[in-house]
Amino acid sequence: MAKDYATQWLGAELVHLEEGKCTLQMLVKREMLNGFGTLHGGMAYSLADSALAFAVNSYGLISPLINGSMSYAKGAIEGDVLRAEAKVISLGNKKADIDVVITCKGHEEPFYFFRGTVYRTSKEHEI
Repeated sequence: MAKDYATQWLGAELVHLEEGKCTLQMLVKREMLNGFGTLHGGMAYSLADSALAFAVNSYGLISPLINGSMSYAKGAIEGDVLRAEAKVISLGNKKADIDVVITCKGHEEPFYFFRGTVYRTSKEHEI
């Protein structure tokens, strides 16, 4: 997180991190809204991508996203607190698949669903 300036810029906070899992939390701010007053899709995607990155890179290998897909079930609004929970669902030598579910405090149903695939390089990084 110390060098992840994009995640810092989002204002995302690290709630939980363990090998293969990560939970980030973020407050939806006014500057994150689209013209209809809901969270811009790119902001939700960025939060999911960050949670995914922390979860899969927890194994120690640099693992960039090569494919990602997001479904937008509901739109968050200013003041909502989002929680992104990422979990590695398959881990191979060269690739891994990760699911991220983003929920909103005070709501039962998830708002966003993300699935990503990463390429697992042989380059190690500091954990």
